[in-house]
Amino acid sequence: MSNTLPPLPYGYDALEPYISTEIMTLHHTKHHQTYVTALNAAEASYAKASTPKERIALQAALKFNGGGHINHSLFWKNLAPSAAVNKGTGGVLKDGPLKAAIEKAFGSLDNLKKQFNTTTAGIQGSGWGWLGVNPTTKVLEVTTTANQDPLLTHVPIIGVDIWEHAFYLQYKNVKVDYLAAIWNVINFEEAEARYVEAVGSSKL
Repeated sequence: MSNTLPPLPYGYDALEPYISTEIMTLHHTKHHQTYVTALNAAEASYAKASTPKERIALQAALKFNGGGHINHSLFWKNLAPSAAVNKGTGGVLKDGPLKAAIEKAFGSLDNLKKQFNTTTAGIQGSGWGWLGVNPTTKVLEVTTTANQDPLLTHVPIIGVDIWEHAFYLQYKNVKVDYLAAIWNVINFEEAEARYVEAVGSSKL
């Protein structure tokens, strides 16, 4: 049951200037590591628990830290060095099934960004903004989760961390600037692979 911190698929400075080296280093090595450590402790306690009351008492820790681990593991893959500064392919949505699905659901990528950013900026406190596949309709939808709750109502395609630790050192309290900037480092290739798997999955 031992969970481990996944390595980043790029360097801590790779998402500059949109996400600073300092933020990436702290976010990955401190915040995500804390969720992993606490999840392992909660799972170990759960395995030793001998009564329903003891197991119920551990549910909040399992949900919070397990969600933090799940969400961040997805988030790192969700990002890529930006094409806008000639570092990689981040921010580029190429022709293909994901682009077609975005245009069908939102009209354009710009419309998706506007809806996503407005919805995500409206989160009270901490949480996550998501682009996910509705398992009933197979249509892309924007939704949010509170705190570190994982996305269970949809299949996650893109997730954006809106906790202050994800942006405050660089963007202070201006969440909208962070949300505008992050699209420059969204890994649409990873998102498309996730989308193709989701719509072809027996889970839907």
